[in-house]
Amino acid sequence: MRLAYVDAFSGASGDMMLGALIDAGVSTAALTEALEALELPGWCLDVRRESRGAITGTRAEVREMGSPPLRRFRDIHHLISTSSLPDTIRETALRIFDRLARAEARVHGMALEEVHFHEIGAVDTVVDVVGVVVGLDLLGVQRLYASPLPLGRGRIMSSHGMLPVPAPATVALLEGVPVRDGGVDRELVTPTGAAILTGLCEGFGPLPDMVLSAVGYGVGAHPADNPPNVLRLMVGEPQAVFARRRLLMMETQIDDMNPEFYEHLMASCFAEGALDVVLVPVYMKKNRPGTLVRILLDPSLKDRMAARVFCESSTLGVRFYEVDRVELPRAFMDVDTPWGVIRVKTAALPDGSVRCQPEYEPCREAALRSGLPLPQIYEEVRRRSQEKAAKKSGESSR
Repeated sequence: MRLAYVDAFSGASGDMMLGALIDAGVSTAALTEALEALELPGWCLDVRRESRGAITGTRAEVREMGSPPLRRFRDIHHLISTSSLPDTIRETALRIFDRLARAEARVHGMALEEVHFHEIGAVDTVVDVVGVVVGLDLLGVQRLYASPLPLGRGRIMSSHGMLPVPAPATVALLEGVPVRDGGVDRELVTPTGAAILTGLCEGFGPLPDMVLSAVGYGVGAHPADNPPNVLRLMVGEPQAVFARRRLLMMETQIDDMNPEFYEHLMASCFAEGALDVVLVPVYMKKNRPGTLVRILLDPSLKDRMAARVFCESSTLGVRFYEVDRVELPRAFMDVDTPWGVIRVKTAALPDGSVRCQPEYEPCREAALRSGLPLPQIYEEVRRRSQEKAAKKSGESSR
């Protein structure tokens, strides 16, 4: 298994990610050949070495030839979904575009299908997003992580008028992600960069333990060198058979809160970025019944999570302790069913097999729409996902 870490010390954008992948070893010829499956005319990829301050890396710039038509989200969705890209590449790229389009629709008050990417050009956006997904696949990266993201400040002129930095769409995409002040008056994380990272990364925090095998530096368009407009990608192999993450467990015991409030407390913690929330019945002093609230979180969320729990519960104190989590490699897969596309979580087991776990809410919605029993739908989705996973495993072994 191969993993990669995005060190976004000076922000992140689609072209910076693409440049870092090429700098880390992705063949430009192989990347371009794979992107031809899109059948997207009117562009070429200009790859060159550039420096920002003391760092030299790869600049990957998508150049448009002629005047390409303005493409809305529905056009880009059709372009990718009807392409001859491999299923996993196509599904992942569509998931990223869906996140990006929903964020744009939300902040600009328009219908999802009408969203267009005129700020950076539809061709740029398509090639950057699909190119990053293809590049990670060519490098054999199965798990992606990133550092907390630095955000710029100030204002930027757009087709919607003057906007604050970070752009509203970027902020919408980064809900639940640890961020910090980047200390400069310029855009550091673009909407495309935010959509790619939040759509692909399994976590945002410190560098995971790995045996480093490659490093790539992707150079952005801005000429700034303090900090240098560069993104660093570190690629390697995990040191152990299983991936390990250092996390925090947060606990508090509550015996004086309305039980109806616990559902909202749990939802608020998940919205804040919690990895897991567990409620355990306990007996407290004088045999009073209470609830032990346990929240698993990334260390970067410590203060934010404590603030959230203090606001949403009656507790007067919380405690933290470090835990090591041993993880199976996991991913998401979209499965076609008679009730529409349903998302399934997959986990790679040590014996090489794949465990498939359909997501509950989509299965429940399908059951309500169809009138069929939920267990019947769940088992059919699981069967189809197992067949798809087995087919994919067979193709990759050839």
